[in-house]
Amino acid sequence: MTLRDRLRTLLGLAPPTSVIVTPGQPVDCGSYTQERVTYPGDEGAPIPAFLMLPKGNDSVPGVVVFHQHNGEFHLGKSEVAGLAGDPLQAFGPALAARGIAVLAPDALTFEERRAWGTGIEKDDRDWLQHYNAMAHRLVRGELLLRKSMDDAERALSALSTHPRTAPERLGTLGHSFGGLTALYHSALDPRVRHTCISGAVCSFETRFAEGTGINMLELVPGIAGQLDPAEVLASLAPRPTLVVSSTEDAYARDADAVLARAADLAARDGNEARFDEIRVIGEHALDPQRFGAIVEWMAARAHA
Repeated sequence: MTLRDRLRTLLGLAPPTSVIVTPGQPVDCGSYTQERVTYPGDEGAPIPAFLMLPKGNDSVPGVVVFHQHNGEFHLGKSEVAGLAGDPLQAFGPALAARGIAVLAPDALTFEERRAWGTGIEKDDRDWLQHYNAMAHRLVRGELLLRKSMDDAERALSALSTHPRTAPERLGTLGHSFGGLTALYHSALDPRVRHTCISGAVCSFETRFAEGTGINMLELVPGIAGQLDPAEVLASLAPRPTLVVSSTEDAYARDADAVLARAADLAARDGNEARFDEIRVIGEHALDPQRFGAIVEWMAARAHA
């Protein structure tokens, strides 16, 4: 059984499904347009996202950008779109300006997908809703990771249905919480042709030894004994993959060692490991150097 099949079985994840996208009103942003779109989630509620589309009529590559966490549940797609938050998370405008269609969805319990918050205003109960999204599923015998992966696959389906996107040139990108989403989604979904995982590759052993918190997204009973992060990463081969990390980042402390092990595992299985690495001296938050390098790598892969 392949890792993809094992992971789908572990999560109880259904096969990817097509979605019908409800368009919004495009806003002129210079070299691209931006519109708020929605498409249905598997639990009934619509999933809102920003679609940034280069101007023109030609076919373009596409990227789904999964936003970070950073304890800011009031920010999701708006940060990726450069409308709020950290400008070094505004991958949407940077990639759209390079001729790439970008879909930036809200993750469950972030921005518009909060029960109590509205817009991008904070609410004191935001953290509780995020916790409950995990806890309530666990006591029902369900998993937040399953829901998040279903959402991720729907996002890629939504992007692939646009008449101007090229289905054979779709990628994913994420930092931190978004990077973790991109890692597991890329392992599950062969439609992802290239991916960038930033600030989210670390062995369970190192996290346990250093007392690093486990993201609620990854709270799957027994996962540490069943899926080695290096094995998950190795399953992405031979697709081009960029792993970005920094020395003082607890969530990517041993990313270089995990990547090296993943390359060995891929080679053992007869797959070409097309892994690239950016590792710098620094903290978890992105700096201009890493942001710029990620954008350039994604653009090069998208237009290859």
